[in-house]
Amino acid sequence: MSDSSTAVQTPDHSHAHNPALLHHFAEEQQQRNAASLGMWIFLATEVMFFGGLFCAYLIYRLKYFGEFAAASQTLDWKLGTTNTAVLICSSLTVVLAIYAVQRAKRTLMLGSLVLTILLGFAFLGIKTVEYTEKFEKHHVPGPSFQFVEKIPSHPDQMANPYHAQLYFSLYFIMTGLHALHMIIGIGLFVWLLIAAAKGRFTPQYYTPLEMGGLYWHFVDIVWIYLFPLLYLIDLRK
Repeated sequence: MSDSSTAVQTPDHSHAHNPALLHHFAEEQQQRNAASLGMWIFLATEVMFFGGLFCAYLIYRLKYFGEFAAASQTLDWKLGTTNTAVLICSSLTVVLAIYAVQRAKRTLMLGSLVLTILLGFAFLGIKTVEYTEKFEKHHVPGPSFQFVEKIPSHPDQMANPYHAQLYFSLYFIMTGLHALHMIIGIGLFVWLLIAAAKGRFTPQYYTPLEMGGLYWHFVDIVWIYLFPLLYLIDLRK
């Protein structure tokens, strides 16, 4: 009787050897499920955030389609296409990093994380080129804004600069916020790279890497929507 009571009171130290398991979780899978739920809830709030911007854009695009089409033609769709390819490749490298950690391929994991970071910087570099061109052409909303273009569907009609300014306002807001998310993502993956280099992730534990991948994929998906909405309204040039 006494032995049985002692056995019941003996605490379970089966997870004490795992430093990655936080004290308020009973097991690794419970911790992973909690992290996944938290990330999906966060991404749901991001969907609502960008969804509001998309709705505003679509309303004004329907109302001033001619001016939006004219303004869209001033963007370089080739650079936009390049950036789309860059982000798709970066999503692939994220998948490769997770594949590598699941199979204990440390070199592949580290290389994939480095490539993801470099592709992120490449995207921001191309975006900087586009922004610079907009400043040079005075297409940035504000007192110095200038826009003299014809409406593609009505070549004899000039676009209203005030309506075109709405397009560029939404363009800078949406692409600027997306770029901010990219910067945050790069910072996150730098941290993941450092942690991976220290041997923190194993085939049994790679939850932070998986959650970082979800965030990165979401940012990529947002761009997949932004690219056709902003760049491919009316391609005639």
